[in-house]
Amino acid sequence: MHRWEITILLTALCWVGGPVLRAQESAAASKESSSLTQLVTASISSDVADAPAPEHRNARYRVVSSDTITISFPLTPEFDQVVTIEPDGFASLAGVGDVYLEGFTTEECAGAVRGAYSRILHDPLVTVELKEYSKPYFVVTGEVNRPGKYDLHGHTSATEAIAMAGGFNGAAKHSQVLLFRRANAGWYEVKVLNLKKIFQGRDILEDPTIFPGDMLFVRQNSVSRMKRFIPTPGVGAYYQVHP
Repeated sequence: MHRWEITILLTALCWVGGPVLRAQESAAASKESSSLTQLVTASISSDVADAPAPEHRNARYRVVSSDTITISFPLTPEFDQVVTIEPDGFASLAGVGDVYLEGFTTEECAGAVRGAYSRILHDPLVTVELKEYSKPYFVVTGEVNRPGKYDLHGHTSATEAIAMAGGFNGAAKHSQVLLFRRANAGWYEVKVLNLKKIFQGRDILEDPTIFPGDMLFVRQNSVSRMKRFIPTPGVGAYYQVHP
């Protein structure tokens, strides 16, 4: 092969090979970018899946013992009645006996009453309204500036409840606040809250909603507990006890 033919062949190969090489590099870069996108997407999906679901902010009132409800039957008004929820959670209904209603919303109460009266009425229409009810409250005690019992109005978080009680005092242990919640008769669920992180803007999704009857107890920090045993200079007297 002549020298000029070799030169032409090399030139042709360079001219053809350039785009091919660039195409291969582009394909490799695209593949790498796709893999990175999949990795980031998977990471975000995992974080979203692991994140706690936001709590419902508009929970409906649930009847408790001593609440009084009005039960109306628009099509059969002779069954209209006003009943009180007994301490055991049941209500005595005319013609059908006792039905458990404690912990139900008014809509759920209507469903339970409808089911009870379905034994003696065909497809009864029932409405339930609150007549008298216990005002919802929560309690904050321990190392806060204004411990006491507070009315619960709408959605209130644990940090908001502490703020309503005047905030922590100087002896409070912010990282160990106990939340007492009634599970059932005679039993309480106790949860330890680290409000220090929440007040610092971290773990804000861990700020629980306060339910009626909840109690927050703010513990005393270790430094404050030790102060009781540290003598103050110039105050008090010291005695040596001989055996």
